[in-house]
Amino acid sequence: MTCETFVALVTCFDDKEAIDYAATRAQVRRQVEAGNNIMCAGTNGDFTALTFEEKVRLTEEVVDEVGGKARVIVNAGMPATYETVLLAREFDRIGVDGVAVITPFFIECTQDGLVRHFSTVADAITTPVYLYDIPARTQNHIEPDTARALARHGNIAGIKDSGGAQATLEAYLAVSKEAEGFDVYSGPDSLVLWAFQNGAKGCISGLGNVMPKVLADICAGFNDGDLAKAEAAQATFTAFRTDLYKLGYPPALVKRSLYLMDKSVGASRQPALPPSPEQDAKIAALLAAHGLA
Repeated sequence: MTCETFVALVTCFDDKEAIDYAATRAQVRRQVEAGNNIMCAGTNGDFTALTFEEKVRLTEEVVDEVGGKARVIVNAGMPATYETVLLAREFDRIGVDGVAVITPFFIECTQDGLVRHFSTVADAITTPVYLYDIPARTQNHIEPDTARALARHGNIAGIKDSGGAQATLEAYLAVSKEAEGFDVYSGPDSLVLWAFQNGAKGCISGLGNVMPKVLADICAGFNDGDLAKAEAAQATFTAFRTDLYKLGYPPALVKRSLYLMDKSVGASRQPALPPSPEQDAKIAALLAAHGLA
């Protein structure tokens, strides 16, 4: 099986917190040139801070910029099934390669409720749907047996696991071995190569915003049978991740790292905590130590 990488693309903002579509397109080009596919409107794309209309236009701009040179997945997940379906239908109309659906947040769900939620979205569109599990942020978790039940739906094509627990990833991988056409995408950046080696179809990475070529090299090395190349790239990726994520909330740190490399990406929308000179100095030192400055 040939594996693939997606980057959970940052959404760029100007100094008035409006989306900078030109700067976002530049980030798309940077990733495609490195060899990565795109996931937009995800956790690293500040999706919770975007309006319905912005998500639609953002997807249109990303798809147009990609121009068929890479695959595009977009996150449609919202707390209510109703709005999730409305967004998914817009993305279906635009023409993406997959619609990711994050577990509902704020609303506490039963496993049966999750089955109904995801099935309703998958019934409403023709684009393949990917489950998106990130319980630390949503407080709802897709149990492996629930993933197994949803894998039987004809339009649910896989799952993105951002839980961070290797045991859960292993359980989802077991489901993928049982259910033909159900692919697993790893979220934790420290497990990219491990996931490839254990049957994952790919990864969806936030850290790839900062190190796009390193991420692509993990995949290229694995696909080419060059394990030394893949292991070296994974070691580089993991080392920077370990140092950076000690400083706080990973998506904010990824965005700020990229900002210090390229001011055009802007800051995150409020009420995200504003960056401090002290934090910027620590991030800048890490960038320099890892050869990224």
